[in-house]
Amino acid sequence: MSFYLPRGDDRFQPTKATESPWDSAMQHGGPPAALLGHQLHVQGLRLARISVDFLGPIPRRELRVEVSQVKPGRLTFLNEARMVIDGRVAVVARAWHIAPGPRPPAETPVSEADPLPEQEQEFAPEFGDWGYGHAIEWRSSRDDLNKPGDAHVWTRVRMPLIDGVEINCQDRALIVADSANGLSAVLPMDKWLSIPPTMTTTLMRPADGEWVHLAAATELTDDGLGMASGRLYDQAGKIGEVAQPLLVRAR
Repeated sequence: MSFYLPRGDDRFQPTKATESPWDSAMQHGGPPAALLGHQLHVQGLRLARISVDFLGPIPRRELRVEVSQVKPGRLTFLNEARMVIDGRVAVVARAWHIAPGPRPPAETPVSEADPLPEQEQEFAPEFGDWGYGHAIEWRSSRDDLNKPGDAHVWTRVRMPLIDGVEINCQDRALIVADSANGLSAVLPMDKWLSIPPTMTTTLMRPADGEWVHLAAATELTDDGLGMASGRLYDQAGKIGEVAQPLLVRAR
């Protein structure tokens, strides 16, 4: 099992593992963000920031990925990927890549996540057997995973992003980054929509190992908007941050 089956010529078939809780015929934003990030790889450079714009619901149908350069360079490189479904651009991602270099003469204190708990939990059981929710192992390090408000959750992706391709640490982080809003929702998810039209993830370094921790929080305005933000960790410390503006409406 994987999130996507390769069909050749930069085409992919989404599997049930991409299934959104909002609509079973649509994809959750995490797998498309990770797929575009994977296809945007630049040899010798490291992904430092990716901004993913969701131009509407993402059908769970065969898709094509188009990649183009925006600003090539030896030390910094900006490129763009588009996910095309049924002739329509459904998702656009732009990624900045930075070349690693010599160690600077200063150190940042290590910021660590909560310890990894032993017990697994189910995420959003009110939506039933939705694919993305079951494609990831969730372990809350504070309180109940499905309790409204701030969330501190260890995640382990159970399968490859692309069938036949070994999942890498960047894939693992981006698959779960777009879950910040759902994990930290302050209103019941079965009664309220909390939809991010875009997601930006900044990574200092790739995750080390299978586990990625997301410490997420949601803040709402009094006129139907909001912001979800999160800090990403591996078991050695902080690896990056995620931010999502939100459309908040009753279902």
